[in-house]
Amino acid sequence: MRKKVCIRKEALPGAILTTLLSGMLLSVVQVVVKPPLLLGERLLPGWGGWFQLTLAALFGGWLYLQMFDRERRGIWRRRIWMLFSIVFFTQLLLGIFADSVFLMSGKLHFPIPGLIPAGVFYRGEMSFMPFLFIVTILLSGGAWCSQLCYFGAWDNLAAGKTGRRERFSPGVRAKLRWTVLLLFILVASVLRVFDIPVIYSAVIAAFAGITGGAVILFVSRKRHIAVHCSSYCPAGTLVMYLKYISPWRFGMNNRCLHCMACTRVCRYGALSKESVLRGHPEVNCTLCGDCLSACRHDALEYRLWGVSPVLAERLWLGTTLVLFTCFLSIARV
Repeated sequence: MRKKVCIRKEALPGAILTTLLSGMLLSVVQVVVKPPLLLGERLLPGWGGWFQLTLAALFGGWLYLQMFDRERRGIWRRRIWMLFSIVFFTQLLLGIFADSVFLMSGKLHFPIPGLIPAGVFYRGEMSFMPFLFIVTILLSGGAWCSQLCYFGAWDNLAAGKTGRRERFSPGVRAKLRWTVLLLFILVASVLRVFDIPVIYSAVIAAFAGITGGAVILFVSRKRHIAVHCSSYCPAGTLVMYLKYISPWRFGMNNRCLHCMACTRVCRYGALSKESVLRGHPEVNCTLCGDCLSACRHDALEYRLWGVSPVLAERLWLGTTLVLFTCFLSIARV
């Protein structure tokens, strides 16, 4: 019991900082963005937005306390990720069948994050979502694919907690992801250059989404690996490589005994025997941290510039929870 209280005390500074930063960022959204993005302000003008952002900020700080312990972090990560997805799709359904106030812009479009890269080529310009996508990668590395994408929550669920992880080889996985990405870009470019009617673009986008759902339902479930996120999703492919513009890193220290316990819990297939022997995960690591609690030798660690691994881990947790809190509060179609 005393150890638990000690951990709580160590977590308090991070929880307070997470609360304050979340509140500050959402306050900027509340004051600057017009028409309002916060649903509370739309439904209850004048005070609803402030009430919502206060609750959201406190929720972010509370989550920091719950996720401070490595043993519980993976469970909470999956819970809040699924919560985010459910909230998002609930608002989407309300926007379709009840009132457009539940949509971000009041206009409906396909809610498929994987189409973000293709969207740039289809529109021929950068919009808000690609900009947010890049900034998020810069701030949190691979976290987009481990707790900030509402599609990925279902792929994570399909991969399951147990079962033999049937990974693709790095070569096969790379061929799959680059083929899909280039195909999406090619199709989007052709649609734009030849000014194909929007109805055909919508059908193709719907087909891409249905295909992604099928990958989750059948392939990810069978292989116990998040195949959609690690091998199919075009946005996920970009995250895997663009994350190196972020300062966050993850690897094994000299306490690693090569017991391979971590390889059995990685849903992204980023931890193989070969990668453990090399001392760092493969490129498809999302920095989710689920493997931390599996390692009994404290051999896995986050790294950030010159700070200690302990501080890097706490900063990582706070950063991702601030982003999650903001995404949960404003992410809508």
